[in-house]
Amino acid sequence: MIVVSLTYVKSTEEADRHMADHLAWVKRGYAEHGFLASGRKVPRTGGVILARGPRAAVEAYVETDPFRVHGIAEFEITEIDVTTAIDGLEALKG
Repeated sequence: MIVVSLTYVKSTEEADRHMADHLAWVKRGYAEHGFLASGRKVPRTGGVILARGPRAAVEAYVETDPFRVHGIAEFEITEIDVTTAIDGLEALKG
């Protein structure tokens, strides 16, 4: 599993200006790039995406995020070999 952590480096007002395009990008991620879950950090300092698939493919797709293109957020990508999960979340296992 891939964890993508976004941290805003610009204001939330600036993020909001690109939010519609970012959310369209996220929606495509679910349809075409193995996204499993996503959401805002609390407090709102960025967001997190959980994805499956080859790391290189996820990294390449992240490069096209409007938040990356416009310098709104920095991205940290971590790959996890999930070995244990509760019932119903077996899809997270490697």
